[in-house]
Amino acid sequence: MLLTALDGDETAVFKAAVASVQIQVEPVGRWFEAYIKRRNRTEYPMLRTLDPKDWKNQDHYCVLGLPHLRYKATQKQIKTAHKGIVLKHHPDKRKAAGEQIGEGDNDYFTCITKAIEILSDPVKRRAFDSVDPTFDNSVPSKNEGKENFTEVYAPVFERNARWTSKKHVPKLGTMESTFEEVDNFYSFWYNFDSWREFSYLDEEEKDKAECRDERRWIEKQNRGSRAVRKKEEMNRMRNLVDSAYSLDPRIKKFKDEEKARKEAEKKAKVEAKKREQEEKERARQAEIDAARLAKEKEEEEARQVAQLAKKEKEIQKKAIKKERQKLRTSCKTWNYFTEEESDSVKMMEEVEKLCDRLELTSLQSLNEILALGSREDSKVAVVKQVQEVNAQLQREKEAEVQQRQPTRSDHASAGGGGGSGKGFNEEDLQMLIKAVNLFPAGTNARWEVIADYMNLHSTSGTKRTAKDVIIKAKSLQRLDPKQKDDTNRKAFEKFNKEHSVVAATIDNAQPSERFD
Repeated sequence: MLLTALDGDETAVFKAAVASVQIQVEPVGRWFEAYIKRRNRTEYPMLRTLDPKDWKNQDHYCVLGLPHLRYKATQKQIKTAHKGIVLKHHPDKRKAAGEQIGEGDNDYFTCITKAIEILSDPVKRRAFDSVDPTFDNSVPSKNEGKENFTEVYAPVFERNARWTSKKHVPKLGTMESTFEEVDNFYSFWYNFDSWREFSYLDEEEKDKAECRDERRWIEKQNRGSRAVRKKEEMNRMRNLVDSAYSLDPRIKKFKDEEKARKEAEKKAKVEAKKREQEEKERARQAEIDAARLAKEKEEEEARQVAQLAKKEKEIQKKAIKKERQKLRTSCKTWNYFTEEESDSVKMMEEVEKLCDRLELTSLQSLNEILALGSREDSKVAVVKQVQEVNAQLQREKEAEVQQRQPTRSDHASAGGGGGSGKGFNEEDLQMLIKAVNLFPAGTNARWEVIADYMNLHSTSGTKRTAKDVIIKAKSLQRLDPKQKDDTNRKAFEKFNKEHSVVAATIDNAQPSERFD
């Protein structure tokens, strides 16, 4: 605004003023801005809003203004930062400035105290660093690392290297890394020894325990939760290394090179080895064919023997059945040689006993007498056979009683166990002795063969197994010489009686007469 002109003064314009222009200036320069940035970041903006009761969930590095250094901060830097924070936020300073202060531990300054308490103690600081909320625990997916393997996985391994206590940590390397470098890298990480622990996350504090038992219980609970988290951490690290190993193109390249080298070495030996294998295969096939033919021949021979034995047994069985029927018919024709009905029933039982006990030759001889002789001669022959059979049954009972005595004593001395097999009459004993001598030791499936032989030739109708034959053979071996001699003597007497009866029957046979 111009001054008022006096009387006689003149107003004149000598020069026009330039219009004002707004420009952006840098008061001090980038150094000033860096200072302002450092000053602003040294103080946690949410510091005054922290809850002292929830101090465990706070970021202690942010509270002290060290979020940019974190686990790399030295003790000197931590103490310096703490000193600056205390000078500004101490309750006495704020109270003097007229600020309202919380009572006791309810003031946010308690969070600063807890932060310096933890970060100044190496053990507590390590526990907090292990659960650093800013640490990225993620593992790259396979899709992320397929194309840019080194760019994706190198930073991940570098940030996880902070958990090792070893000073020299191998780098992931480049695509030109040698096999030794790559192998050393994965050997280190597969045997990674992590100091990371999770005691900071303990839900219970043992210092608050009121007694020793409660403290022990808290320690037990904390150990369990730490072990679970430690296992999860080891699984995370293993998944990271496995994922990197499976996607590493260098590993594939090394494997392909190793495979090509081995194939080249193997190819040089293929021809010679192939001829050797072909020769061995021919020899083996010839041996297999020879064994097969021998087995087929043996099976065929065994089958033929079994068929012959079965056929012979069927013939024997039919012949015995036929002779038994003839005996029953002949006795029935003569009314069982009795006049009274009660005697007839008894004689029928005796005839059935003869059918069960007599062998084929004896039945045939007796049937010849009944067919050719008179009623009286037939009765005499039948009664004589009945008496002999009853006498033999009595002898068998006595022999079996005698045999049971040493068998029981032997079993008692041996501590028991094992049966004596099914009952053996004199005929079966002689047949067993004959079969044992006929099929000596070394015979293939010897005891099964002996059992089949006895089942084929025995007239007792009792089926013998290999186990029954073995038990009875061992029982005979345990007999003393007197008992063996007695058994042989009885068998010889039986043989003489049977043959003497047949001879007498033949000598006394009357010529047949024909009545027209």
